[in-house]
Amino acid sequence: MNAYVTGFPGTNEFSFAPADERRLDAVCRIARFDRPTLVLDPAIAADAYRALKSGLGAAHVHYAVKANPEPAILRALLAEGCRFDAASRGEIELCLGLGARPDQISFGNTVKRASDIAFAHAAGVDLFAADAEDEIAKIAAHAPGAQVYIRLLVEATEADWPLSRKFGCAPEKAIPLMARARALGLRPVGLSFHVGSQTRRASMWAPTLDRVAAVWHAAREAGFDLDLLNIGGGFPADYGDPVEAPAVYAAGVMDLVRARFGAVPRVMAEPGRGLVAEAGMIVAEVLLVSRKSDDDLHRWVYLDIGKFSGLAETMDEAIRYRFVTDRDAEATGPCILAGPSCDSADVLYEKRPVQLPLGLAAGDRFVIRTAGAYTSSYSSVGFNGFPPLDVVVI
Repeated sequence: MNAYVTGFPGTNEFSFAPADERRLDAVCRIARFDRPTLVLDPAIAADAYRALKSGLGAAHVHYAVKANPEPAILRALLAEGCRFDAASRGEIELCLGLGARPDQISFGNTVKRASDIAFAHAAGVDLFAADAEDEIAKIAAHAPGAQVYIRLLVEATEADWPLSRKFGCAPEKAIPLMARARALGLRPVGLSFHVGSQTRRASMWAPTLDRVAAVWHAAREAGFDLDLLNIGGGFPADYGDPVEAPAVYAAGVMDLVRARFGAVPRVMAEPGRGLVAEAGMIVAEVLLVSRKSDDDLHRWVYLDIGKFSGLAETMDEAIRYRFVTDRDAEATGPCILAGPSCDSADVLYEKRPVQLPLGLAAGDRFVIRTAGAYTSSYSSVGFNGFPPLDVVVI
């Protein structure tokens, strides 16, 4: 390969000479680390932003910072004109510190500490989410006069990673919450929802949009001059199952929106996974390959990374990562894939075993593709003494 990488474990500096292969793949096939490491290429996130934006048109893209808060990613997106969806004071401070303007940030978590609302308001953030009476009261008390949008509960979606139950209010509560917000001096400007993470086709949005549109039109008929529709995330990444190209997908979603809502003055989208998943790969190592009995049909492959050190989205085997090894030319067989911790829940794929090379052995490199989203941000505590996921930027 006409590429070289220099770097040392525990650092985040590399020198890369361009090659025919994409930089990220080349680095992960060459670099060695002494512990699991997420390798990120911010240029891929910037490319994904441009693709989604071309399909979304006039809609504002607010990157969901929780997907991956790496400053290099945020800088790359900010340079493209991206805005940000923040879930906490820490994320707001991070975005502001990197040069984002307050009017480029929305405080999208519906469960906020009162002092964090006050901080955001004092910093100039004017757009807040809510789904309950008490949250509206907190916003009114600590961000008087702010814009507020009501998040609706979304159920029965076709997303690989549903986001139902915890966030949002029932449709019949939306208008009373808007009335409460207006009575307390806030500006109820719109609605938000989340169709569910990794919604693989734009057509899957239709039933959810139908339900949201019914509330939207009812609220306008009730005298609320709504001008903001926050369509949330759901934009998919390529984990191997067929997904539409980002620009085509985003354009398809916007066609569905226009058909139901007409001309909406402000549309927001909050992609996370769709912007950063393909911008990262994890370089890991095989720790052990074993069989539980001599006639066991499945090998067990244990990695030095698991559910508690970055791969939380393997819960219920919802997100199916793809893998690269140095033995991919060999014959394969079914494996149960597990992490290193002394916790029986730390099994990644067992219901649907993965096909891995028969010669795979302890010490082999194990690259996890499409791992830029919800890996380093989930790996924040050294459970069982295993270190949090290292991050390297190329």
